[in-house]
Amino acid sequence: MARIDVVMPQMGESIAEGTLSKWLKQVGDPVKRDEPMFEISTDKVDAEIPAPNGGVLAEILVKEGETVAVQTVVARIETDASAAATAAAPVAQAPAAAPRPAAAAAPAPATPVAPPMPTPVAAPAAVAPAAPPAPTPVAATAPGGAETLEERLRLRSTPLVRKMVAEHQLDLTAIPGSGLAGRVTKQDVLSYLERPTAAPVPAPPRPGSTPTSAPAGAPHPGPSVEPWEGDRVEPWSRIRKLTADHMVQSRRVSAHVHSMIEVDYSRVAQLRARMKAEYSERGVKLTFLAFIAKAVADTLRRHPTLNAAVMGESTILRRDINLGIAVALDWGLIVPVIRHADELALLGITRAINDLAERARSKKLSPDEVQRGTFTITNPGVFGTHVGLPILNQPQSAILAVGAIEKRPAVVVAPDGSDALAIRTKGMLALSFDHRIVDGADADRFLADVRAMLQDFPESAN
Repeated sequence: MARIDVVMPQMGESIAEGTLSKWLKQVGDPVKRDEPMFEISTDKVDAEIPAPNGGVLAEILVKEGETVAVQTVVARIETDASAAATAAAPVAQAPAAAPRPAAAAAPAPATPVAPPMPTPVAAPAAVAPAAPPAPTPVAATAPGGAETLEERLRLRSTPLVRKMVAEHQLDLTAIPGSGLAGRVTKQDVLSYLERPTAAPVPAPPRPGSTPTSAPAGAPHPGPSVEPWEGDRVEPWSRIRKLTADHMVQSRRVSAHVHSMIEVDYSRVAQLRARMKAEYSERGVKLTFLAFIAKAVADTLRRHPTLNAAVMGESTILRRDINLGIAVALDWGLIVPVIRHADELALLGITRAINDLAERARSKKLSPDEVQRGTFTITNPGVFGTHVGLPILNQPQSAILAVGAIEKRPAVVVAPDGSDALAIRTKGMLALSFDHRIVDGADADRFLADVRAMLQDFPESAN
């Protein structure tokens, strides 16, 4: 008889914790090795976690909705099925009795489906309604000025958190942390920024400056809303919360500007019709999006500011061209990344789009596959949208929206120079860009070059 610990996995180098969003097995259920046991959500990705061993699920130590540190034991598998029948009784006490590193670092959620998250009425209201809560206590500094383990853990934040703190000129030690050992998470920073009294102020503050309201640019908490009779209230999923935070932050940080251009896809439509069967035999579906992604990847090298990011008062011109392809899911939106897209032929990009989209829908992506994107493409046109104006995917400087591609009447020039009406396959491309580092002329030249490649797509790109 043996019991195997099932732990919260480390889903990426910079990820210190995860939320157990759903149990796929219950106590007493048989479990096969590598069979999905539970789903987790992190700042980067949702994923199904497989069983490390076969047997019977004997204990569940972490409830749905709880956020715990990586390597925390969340369940135990009994490899001897005969002993599993006695395991159900102590399960109710298991969450309280089992040692979990995260239990001392963050308060337990009020309900099983409410993980610690940044909301205007969460932790601040419970501690002090009129003032920000005090930072999570850490152990006193060791003799001689050396930092204790708790202090080092608290200050060892993720690169994203450090970037946000630097952009808003915040003091990391002043932000209440809900992570392991009081570590500050992305949600902690966003929650801190949403409080008018904690809005970003240059440090140290100028003598005599005591602002009575939030500075310009601080997010507005919005009106108070209550459900009416007959309404249905649907709590946000974790991916919905992260998307909302990301979009609000992006609008607040970047100067959004939009440019649009119409593309004649007649050449691409002919190539696609000719190559579709060949690609299908290779197990991939050839779409217009693959041609667009190829054109974008090849064009970005000539327009480096469109493949860039802002760092303080500097611009990082990315060496790698990593295309993020937005995938709409039933539970939200995710952006898997095609690494080194400019080094792939059309077939390689098509394979990558098909593979990433399929695994995104089945929750098989790893955190690395949704990170390090340098430019994003979103395709609202697949739903019939004529044109869309997307919000930037931070910290990228641009995002391209693909409108519906359809046959339309167009004026064409005949060989004799006369004008004539013809049916052409056309669609709109809309580019959103960060005007802090991308000038309008650069954005328009980029769009013109993408259009030129699509309207005269080279055979050599196949």
